[in-house]
Amino acid sequence: MRAGDGLHVEGRSPVHRAPAHLKVLALLGFMLVVVATPHEAYAVFALEAVVLLGVVALSRVGLRRLLPRMVVELPFAVFAALMPFISHGPRTEVLGVTVSEPGLVAGAALLIKVSIGVLASLTLAATTHPQDLLRGLQRLRVPELVVQIMGFMIRYLDVVTDEFGRMMTALRSRGCEPRSPRHWPVLARSLGALFIRSYERGERVHLAMLSRGYDGKLPT
Repeated sequence: MRAGDGLHVEGRSPVHRAPAHLKVLALLGFMLVVVATPHEAYAVFALEAVVLLGVVALSRVGLRRLLPRMVVELPFAVFAALMPFISHGPRTEVLGVTVSEPGLVAGAALLIKVSIGVLASLTLAATTHPQDLLRGLQRLRVPELVVQIMGFMIRYLDVVTDEFGRMMTALRSRGCEPRSPRHWPVLARSLGALFIRSYERGERVHLAMLSRGYDGKLPT
């Protein structure tokens, strides 16, 4: 399986060798603790970060591989940065700018929690092969249909990504720059076409599975 291997990093560390279902349970438990941490308990946040960084060091994956992938938290970071300006309550001054004090505290806590959660999830992905992760979810009695959907998502992610790349190349060759706001309508129509193609491909794959005796369960 090629898809998803871009996140997975081969290794023989104790974190790599740990059973996938135990790592999933550890991640869920750790994130419950992080989410339940009060907003102003910065000492607890620091302790949680130290524990997570210790696991990353034990995995020997390296922050240099993980930090660039944390860009996925950018939308949450933007929302956290806006919270001091859009929230109500007592005002305070930060660097000459008047902001909401409750919004500032909530925004900082949100950014910290999201950063810890994203780094923990990336560590799990980097130390667990996609196939092992799916087997771990099965051991945890996750509904079979959910596991199958995740498996197909991983398997066909590269196919859809490659097709999107070809579409972007075709757009640029015709003078369309997707980053320009003037061309966003064209980009939106292209994304719609990609969605329809992906849906039709899913239908064809499903029909092919049915013709081969698929009865709701995949062979192990």
